[in-house]
Amino acid sequence: MSETSYSLPPHLYSAADAEPRPLQPAQQRIRTAWTADELMATEFPDPRWAVPGIISEGVNLLAGPPKVGKSWLSLGLALSVAAGGRAMDSVPVDGGPVLYLALEDTPRRLQTRMRKILGKDRAPSTLTLATSCPPLPQGGNEAIAQWIDRNPDARMVVIDVFAKMRGSSAPGASAYDADYTAVGHAKRIADHYGIAMVLVHHVRKAASDDFLAEVSGTNGLAGAADATLVLKRSRGQADGVLHVTGRDVDEAEYALRFYAEAGAWQLLEGPAADHTIGDTRVRVLRYVREHPGAKPKEIAEETGLDPVLVRQTCSRMANDVQLIRKDGGYVVPGDNGGQA
Repeated sequence: MSETSYSLPPHLYSAADAEPRPLQPAQQRIRTAWTADELMATEFPDPRWAVPGIISEGVNLLAGPPKVGKSWLSLGLALSVAAGGRAMDSVPVDGGPVLYLALEDTPRRLQTRMRKILGKDRAPSTLTLATSCPPLPQGGNEAIAQWIDRNPDARMVVIDVFAKMRGSSAPGASAYDADYTAVGHAKRIADHYGIAMVLVHHVRKAASDDFLAEVSGTNGLAGAADATLVLKRSRGQADGVLHVTGRDVDEAEYALRFYAEAGAWQLLEGPAADHTIGDTRVRVLRYVREHPGAKPKEIAEETGLDPVLVRQTCSRMANDVQLIRKDGGYVVPGDNGGQA
């Protein structure tokens, strides 16, 4: 089969590979069976993190509503990881080759966005960008594998957006099985090479209390992925909240601020709740966190807020389960006997 028949981008295809090679079975590279005592005696290396605590090796499904800034976030992460330094202006990352498949963009748009994000910094030669690639089942997986083979220190692959590369479903397959299989193509590469793969995806229009339920498609997508990240719009001081959960990552929420003039997402310090509620609630919440059991009168005196406003705010926060009533005062859920 020729290069032309695969329509592979030049950066992803080596002329030395006259025939795109299928991945060798993972079993030849990674052991998959042990006795119980052997398994307990085996020492495994720590997961390789592209962005420590947030994006680990394996498949990471990054979902969010249209125009929320998923592409700005994923391109910013790609640039940070490729160059090394700090992701989201906060998290230290080790530099290494990154492949970014911007399948909804043009070269001109990518250049414009990178100019914004980079500012006066030089573009890293360790970031490879492509605006086209075959679906994973029809040659895309081989193309990505060839790029990783030529970049053995690769740290991350970003597919923006996943719908462009998932391929068609098998005839008669259920929606769940089709979604699980689609992510499975990417997981095969991620597991084989021990690399982080980020699949940019969409969320449903209907909101849900469970952020996993907002991922567009069936539960097969999140079920097959090693981690799911959902970027949601927020209220208050933050522009967004990144919800994260996965097999190797602790479930967490991160408040983010978007700087449109720089095209950059910044990770905000402290609990996400401190940045996603109004200023008055933030001041009350911070005081109660530091002084569990504080009563409204004390809160008002120490924060300088109007006593009536504090009483009303504490009552509303308790109704919203942002505070818990205890012995005439308030505690933060989970702190000093507070129960969420």
